[in-house]
Amino acid sequence: MAAKGEILELKRNSSSSNNWDRIVNEVVKIEKRLFPKHESLARSFEEELRKKNTGLLYLELDGEVVGYVMYSWPSSLCASITKLAVKESCQRQGHGGSLLRAAIQKCRERKVQRVSLHVDPLRAPAMNLYKKSGFQVDSLIKGYYSSDRDAYRMFLDFDAD
Repeated sequence: MAAKGEILELKRNSSSSNNWDRIVNEVVKIEKRLFPKHESLARSFEEELRKKNTGLLYLELDGEVVGYVMYSWPSSLCASITKLAVKESCQRQGHGGSLLRAAIQKCRERKVQRVSLHVDPLRAPAMNLYKKSGFQVDSLIKGYYSSDRDAYRMFLDFDAD
């Protein structure tokens, strides 16, 4: 069993801007390694994080960021998981599931009714994770990532309280 690590929220008004910079730099390194350049937010990560309705949770293991999930809530009804990534050396240890569950919980706290995301149908581990977490395929979006790469739009609905 792998070490559990700690899931933390990157806070905009953190008392230490050094911590903000360190976390963002580590997240950008993971982003550059795992996503093709045209899908990567590496160049605009800081800008994305400064948006009012955006959150980032990261997983720290032995003082190192090994994964993150970015989410947004553009309205009171719906939220989106915009990025989820775990360093290659730490994959298949349950960290992606932990990050996803934590982001879903944050969305639930905002009382949204639906969380949606997009995923490449060929990324079987990601598809399995999302399905195991209760997400359902809504539709196939042709050319979402590039002219020859499609995406499934998936959603998770919450019961009205």
